[in-house]
Amino acid sequence: MASAQDEIKALISLLDDPDEMVFDQIRLKIESMGEEIIPVLEDAWEHQAYGILFQSRVENIIHNIQFDNVKADLGKWAATEEKDLLDGMLALAKYQYPEIDDDEIRALINKIEKDIWLEFHDGLTALEKLKVFNHIMFDVHGFEGNKKHYHSTDNSFINRVLESKKGNPISLAVLYLILAERLDLPVYGVNLPRHFILAWGDLMDFSLGDSDEPKILFYINPFSGGSVFGKRDIDAFLKELKLKPNPIFFLPCSNYDIMVRSMNNLIHSYEQDGQGHKAEEIRELQRIIKL
Repeated sequence: MASAQDEIKALISLLDDPDEMVFDQIRLKIESMGEEIIPVLEDAWEHQAYGILFQSRVENIIHNIQFDNVKADLGKWAATEEKDLLDGMLALAKYQYPEIDDDEIRALINKIEKDIWLEFHDGLTALEKLKVFNHIMFDVHGFEGNKKHYHSTDNSFINRVLESKKGNPISLAVLYLILAERLDLPVYGVNLPRHFILAWGDLMDFSLGDSDEPKILFYINPFSGGSVFGKRDIDAFLKELKLKPNPIFFLPCSNYDIMVRSMNNLIHSYEQDGQGHKAEEIRELQRIIKL
């Protein structure tokens, strides 16, 4: 009597069947087995001489299984009340890097957080805390805006940002936000058009006051080393873009908004790179978190 392992191997051996209907039935059965089947598929791809069609089909099946996992993880993330930013970014990173180690990523972030915390002490003003934070993140750990390869897809994946120490405006802001939250700093994302930024305020109430001024101490640009600026600078930026001021350009946004913006950046990067099929898959992921 054939073992389950033998049956799996027999199914895999049929993946080069020229009949598309036969192949689709086999593919669906294999994909239904989930990620546990991936090592067997990878072994067959590497060691079995079935030809280019076989290898291409195996690669597509592996991708489909991994893509289903990403969709499931992001669906769960969207259903949570807190919508933890790091959890969301880890789920998104697994679209391109399915084998990343979550614990390793968290350990790297823990190290940066600890280095900042050790330099904090009672009595520091907001600007003094910002100066310490910026020094550790940008000078000690060497993070910087990836101006040379601004549209690289790797700028949108948190594992690659941590490895390369380079990112785009939103990915560096995401790392900044994750660290700030752990350190109990009042830092929030701001969905400014064309350039994602951060806001620092001592109060949780960021509603517009009687003078139409946001209750924010200052704004931060992680892409340029954590530089500080004010509302007038945003006004000038919007004027340059020929956009009318809108409260959403000045006030904090949600983690959900940040994930959507990150995906928009990734879609644009894939399109710039000529990978339209991947851009479409990221749009599919966007639709999942919008449910």
